[in-house]
Amino acid sequence: MSIQQLLLSIEELHSFSDHSTFTQNIPVEWIESALTLSSKATIRRRRLPEDQVLWLVLGMALFRDESIEEVARRLNICSEGLSSEQLIAKSGISQARQRLGSNPMQWLFQRTGEHWANERFAKDDWQGLQVFAIDGVIFRTPDTPDLQAHFGSASNATIKQSAYPLLRCVALMNTHSHVILDAQVGDYRTAETPLAEAMLDKIPDRSITLLDRNFWSASLMHTLMNGGNERHWLIPKRSNAVYEVVEEYGDGDALWRMTVSPQARKKNAALPAYWDVRAVTYEVQGKPRTVLTSLPQSDYTADQIALLYQQRWEIELGFRDIKSSMLNNAITLRSKTVDLIYQEMWGMLLAYNVVRREASHAAAAHGQRASEIRFKMAFTYIASNLIVMAAAKPESKTGMRLKNLRSGICNLFLKQNKARPSRPRMVKQSKTRYPVSRNAVSLK
Repeated sequence: MSIQQLLLSIEELHSFSDHSTFTQNIPVEWIESALTLSSKATIRRRRLPEDQVLWLVLGMALFRDESIEEVARRLNICSEGLSSEQLIAKSGISQARQRLGSNPMQWLFQRTGEHWANERFAKDDWQGLQVFAIDGVIFRTPDTPDLQAHFGSASNATIKQSAYPLLRCVALMNTHSHVILDAQVGDYRTAETPLAEAMLDKIPDRSITLLDRNFWSASLMHTLMNGGNERHWLIPKRSNAVYEVVEEYGDGDALWRMTVSPQARKKNAALPAYWDVRAVTYEVQGKPRTVLTSLPQSDYTADQIALLYQQRWEIELGFRDIKSSMLNNAITLRSKTVDLIYQEMWGMLLAYNVVRREASHAAAAHGQRASEIRFKMAFTYIASNLIVMAAAKPESKTGMRLKNLRSGICNLFLKQNKARPSRPRMVKQSKTRYPVSRNAVSLK
């Protein structure tokens, strides 16, 4: 049976209250709604239906080292009326992906992410608040003229143009389940802050969002805090911050008053002339660190806030899981056109979320946190089981097989008795036996 039959045919799929199956994650109605966004949807049913192409894109994320034709064979995706040994030609698969486009994958990722990242589990909050993090990540694309023109490249004083076009992605992630609530994908020339601002309305009430110092923006944090009920933020202090101390709460805990720049107020007329922020200073390996936050002193202690900011690293671990485990450290994405690059990205983010949500439910069933499950092993385990179940008989046992799949994930918990080694960040200069041009014109 085909992969979409495996994931969508069981009756329990239509109820989110019953999480006894792996594939209740994506209801049939969501698939149908997503496919209506296809740029070239037609009334007649094509030889490779669009719902199968959608699962093919997810399969591409699960099996990065295999060709797209091999992915289709493994997942038993076939043209209408043909068996898995009679798949359509390579050109037919490519044309089917182009017909599907990127919009259905984007819609489906955002619809599922909005639901999954807001699910609540035991031990899944901090002082009654959901914890999210926003950060950016860069992906390389194949070096073609069209991709270079659309996405652009990095440059600096010595290197006028990076070796590959670069795609920028900014994600909003639940730091406990590691599920991505939303993401914005664009060209390298677009800064991270505008992409982050486009996701602020997705942040739920009674939450705290952890930000990297690169997202320092009065407009962003003002909008985040005032766009809902008890939506707080936490961000490191920038080295050039100008402030005056309004009140001292205690050692390393104070209320600062900062001036909002005229440029920021010109862009956002709702910004005040001044804003008050709470500053918490603590030491890390003997060096002082200061974070600024909207959390009130009456409800949250300085020690709690200092420990909380360490969770921002969880989104970095999520990006590592995508690049290392899913992409298998590939140099570039595999698609060759702009729209298919976006399609591949949304499919990869959706596949990542499916694995993370399954890990969350498996961990909750055993009183553990989702972050305590090894992502790489869970990812490999789920992908290998999908191959087996894609052609398994009889279909009546699908539910039982999927329950066993989730129970198997529970054997993949991290061992907490061994401390992780410290690995300071560093960048190694890549070596090549070919001459490097230093005179390429920098992109505007």
